[in-house]
Amino acid sequence: MVTTDTGLTPQASGSDELVMQEDQVDQYITFTIGEEEYGVDIMAVREIKAWTETTHLPNTPEFMRGVLNLRGTIVPIFDLRCRFGMGLTEATKMHVVIIVRVEDRMVGVLVDTVSDIITVGQNQLQQVPKMDRNIDDEYLSGLVTVEGRMVALLDVELLFKPQSIDHGIALGKQQ
Repeated sequence: MVTTDTGLTPQASGSDELVMQEDQVDQYITFTIGEEEYGVDIMAVREIKAWTETTHLPNTPEFMRGVLNLRGTIVPIFDLRCRFGMGLTEATKMHVVIIVRVEDRMVGVLVDTVSDIITVGQNQLQQVPKMDRNIDDEYLSGLVTVEGRMVALLDVELLFKPQSIDHGIALGKQQ
């Protein structure tokens, strides 16, 4: 099968004309947490910003770093390293917060670095093997190999349940 440099695959129609049909592809923002590389659907990403201190809220899970006011919107910030059971991030000015939309809410994700934007065809996605590791299978939508490195693709809607987001926002508005 021949694929053009635009990602389109020529296909013959009934009248022997070549018809260009686009392969299904998705783009992901990739980021690191320690030595691990993860990706989130670029359509969920609203903003990428440098780490700034948050307002810590009482009675929240350890992986919820607090909230910040982003242009009038209270955004809960989650520490993915801690969420995945790898300990609390010692956040510095070098860390990054990726603001993503989860359903109708905004959520900040504290990560070490933003790496790249990758384009992934559906035929490149691999299922997550069943094994014992730090992250639950339910949060992953698949794995992909990009230039010799493995990237775990996260499903942010499963990772951040709406009830924990709502709880964080409600506490933030009380401050």
